[in-house]
Amino acid sequence: MAAARVLLILAGRPVSPRFVQSVCRLLGAGPGLGPWPTHCGLKRGRLVLSDGPFPGASTRLPLQRPPFCPFVALDQQQLRAPGAELPTNRGVDLGVAVMLQSSDQTVLLTRRTRTLSVSPNLWVPPGGHVELDEESAYPPRLSWGLPKYHHIILYLLVVSQESQQQLQARIQPNPSEVSAFMWLGPDVAAAVAATEDGTETPRHLPQELPPSVLTAELEEDGGARPLAMPVSTLLRMTPTTDEGKERVSSGTKFALGLWLQHLRR
Repeated sequence: MAAARVLLILAGRPVSPRFVQSVCRLLGAGPGLGPWPTHCGLKRGRLVLSDGPFPGASTRLPLQRPPFCPFVALDQQQLRAPGAELPTNRGVDLGVAVMLQSSDQTVLLTRRTRTLSVSPNLWVPPGGHVELDEESAYPPRLSWGLPKYHHIILYLLVVSQESQQQLQARIQPNPSEVSAFMWLGPDVAAAVAATEDGTETPRHLPQELPPSVLTAELEEDGGARPLAMPVSTLLRMTPTTDEGKERVSSGTKFALGLWLQHLRR
């Protein structure tokens, strides 16, 4: 079995969660949307999470999962069902995404290319394979198929002293992974965060939203062309079937909400 990069401390004992287990549930999370305060730290390249203080814990962060998390929905009978194609040789992996805030209070989001095998066409912060946690699965719903990936995503807020324009001049997205990028301001970010997946209606929407936001779409020659994208695209919920529609990921909505709380402080 491959070494897991997420370690839990339950009742004072270290436990490596299996791929099929919900980390939030193991830590005692209830059935609601959360978030749940979680003690965490780093030990020998592994993320350590616990529902209580432990030696080496460096901070206490909010942990959340979408209400349709496949690992909550899967019960033991389904996991043992004949023909179930779930990974058995690895645990829960770790991902990191950066919430880059400019001096003029915007954050950078990137759109993953349509050709990626995981989360194609989603708007997410730049990141790779600390201040916010989220349990993430792909596919994100059981109605899309059994999960093939299971991650805890750390969203790290980086506050820059440079403006959006200064930062953009130095950004060099990888065209094999990123098809577009944009800088999102607080008003639109609040509307996106309010369309929290799993809720029937947005919690609150600003009364005056622009009809579109300016994005930079990458071209084959490495350049970028400006494109006005309807704000309605960013307000889409996670569909019940794999439609491949452009939208903002559930974890990004969670991170945007916490970023707005940071701005208010």
